[in-house]
Amino acid sequence: MTDYGDMGGTGAFDALLATMGAGGGIAALIVYVIVAIGLWKTFVKADIPGILGIIPIVNVIFLLKVARMSMWFALLYLIPIVNIVLAIIVAVKVGRNFGHGGAFSFFLLWLLAPIGYLILGFGSDRYQPEIR
Repeated sequence: MTDYGDMGGTGAFDALLATMGAGGGIAALIVYVIVAIGLWKTFVKADIPGILGIIPIVNVIFLLKVARMSMWFALLYLIPIVNIVLAIIVAVKVGRNFGHGGAFSFFLLWLLAPIGYLILGFGSDRYQPEIR
């Protein structure tokens, strides 16, 4: 009879993976809370109720409104690769509406969103949407 035991210590490997999963989940939660706080303040500056910055999918839809884009573009977030391009475009347009250039928007509103939205929300920037 063949015994398929734990192959010499995979129980420790499982414990390591479980710890990383819990730690990663806590880190993701902390980052999400920071982004939600920044979005709350950013939405308030754009005359949108700040509570909408907390709700996960709704905040993306109303971020399109801050970018002065149609909310129907939210459906493009469901298409792989297109969603990345759309997120960059939205970040650039949001940055422009707050008086920032493309570099700030790309790096701080798309790549490092927790920092960028805190700067927009708590900084002295004013929401001045572009005229189409």
